[in-house]
Amino acid sequence: MASTKPKKKNPRLASGRKRVRQDVKLNAANTSLRSKYRTAVKNVEKAVATGDKAKATEAFAKAQSVVDTIADKGIFHKNKAARDKSRLASKVKALALAAA
Repeated sequence: MASTKPKKKNPRLASGRKRVRQDVKLNAANTSLRSKYRTAVKNVEKAVATGDKAKATEAFAKAQSVVDTIADKGIFHKNKAARDKSRLASKVKALALAAA
């Protein structure tokens, strides 16, 4: 079932048209970074699920960098980034303790 959204009108003012162009670029950049964030988190969780301590630690180090970048750019709130890093760290730490 195809939904037919009403077509948006183009802004009349030059500043409005420029704003639309900028929004398209920013949306594409934010979508890309959000995807990178999710991929980094999934890679850590996959490594933890397989039980590979070295791979999980390496993936977590990369994920930390990505998460911090996303938070600094304001795509996700800093508290969300901190919460996600904390949860991933506890999973990696639990894996390390289980292996020991």
